[in-house]
Amino acid sequence: MDIYLPIAGLSVNALMIIGLGGIVGLLTGMLGVGGGFLTTPILIFYGIPPAVAVASSATQITGTSVSGLLAYRRRKGVDYRMGAVLIAGGTVGAVVGGFLFRLLQELGQIDTAIAVLYVILLGSIGLLMARESASALGLFKPSERARAPRRHNPITAVLPMRWRFYQSGLYISPLAPLALGFVAGILTVLLGVGGGFIVVPAMIYLLGMSAQVVVGTSLMQILAVTAATTLIHSITTKSVDIVLAVLLLLGSVVGAQLGARFAQRIKPELLRLILAVVVLAVAFRMALSLGWRPAEIYTVEPL
Repeated sequence: MDIYLPIAGLSVNALMIIGLGGIVGLLTGMLGVGGGFLTTPILIFYGIPPAVAVASSATQITGTSVSGLLAYRRRKGVDYRMGAVLIAGGTVGAVVGGFLFRLLQELGQIDTAIAVLYVILLGSIGLLMARESASALGLFKPSERARAPRRHNPITAVLPMRWRFYQSGLYISPLAPLALGFVAGILTVLLGVGGGFIVVPAMIYLLGMSAQVVVGTSLMQILAVTAATTLIHSITTKSVDIVLAVLLLLGSVVGAQLGARFAQRIKPELLRLILAVVVLAVAFRMALSLGWRPAEIYTVEPL
């Protein structure tokens, strides 16, 4: 069942795109990550232009996050105050990222920049996730330093203007989550990711948030920032393919609800290990594409 994508300028198998959206939704519901860090590279491998893949993934993540957020809201697993601070930083970051995206487009370097950033981010995060999850599952013994109890980051302890985040059980400066949201906002625009694969570990290990509210709060931030990103791409880059986004959304909304249920039945360490393997595989494939000689060296695009 092929369908034409007007902005991407090509036909795709609709059922395959819906299935990809379903996988992304499962990841969103189980781990609180937006899933765009896998959606965008896979769309690029499928033949979607990188700029369209990034912008449309952000649009799809917006809808997926709504479904996941509602599931966690019913369980009172959202820190709204922390989420508001993350959203404030993320909105500013999205605006800055929009300017950077447009600049790279004008320089003709956006495709290369997206690929390089994905290789660096996915490779480093995949290795860290694999090491931690394998250690938690007892596949190898961690070092004495790794077994030492984690303390809050000293940087967050010395920052001024401390606020109480009652739902998270924290008394820290809002500057730390504000900066975290800013970085996630830039990544959302440049890479079409929700930022959850950076925000979730940072909230646990840097901010020291309670695990019960991390995923729901991350989804709240992802929802707001990806919505702003969709608006920015629609106005500036005009790369949002609404047909592609709707196909992805059809699968991901259902997948997010199923993922939230599976998260209660499967060991989180095993989930992280599986995700780490997938992330490393995508990073390796993206790295190959940077040096692999294409079948057609030259392409002609319509004006």
